[in-house]
Amino acid sequence: MLRKESKNVARKKRHIRVRKNVFGTAERPRLNVYRSLSNIYAQIINDQTGRTLASASSLDKEAQVEYGGNIEASKAVGKLIAERAKANGVEKVVFDRGGYIYHGRVAALAQAAREAGLEF
Repeated sequence: MLRKESKNVARKKRHIRVRKNVFGTAERPRLNVYRSLSNIYAQIINDQTGRTLASASSLDKEAQVEYGGNIEASKAVGKLIAERAKANGVEKVVFDRGGYIYHGRVAALAQAAREAGLEF
């Protein structure tokens, strides 16, 4: 009997597979996205030193969102992470979608970050 693996287990496998090639450096840190049912989170990470340079989520007061699990919240988080990255001197990043399909909330966050000035 075959067991169907959960969506999250499959996502984690995809993320591990993608992370073999996606690596954040000091010149181009990694923009990582994590999406839960009711919130969305983004981090800019330098993998060479293992440090988080900037982070933003739909839970931050600056994001000014009522509910964090929709596209409007993702756009607000994308804009916020771009502003915080620029404040830390980061202009170019490598995008890590975290094993999620590039669609919906993940794509909205990426598009808002691009519009706010991040290059990837």
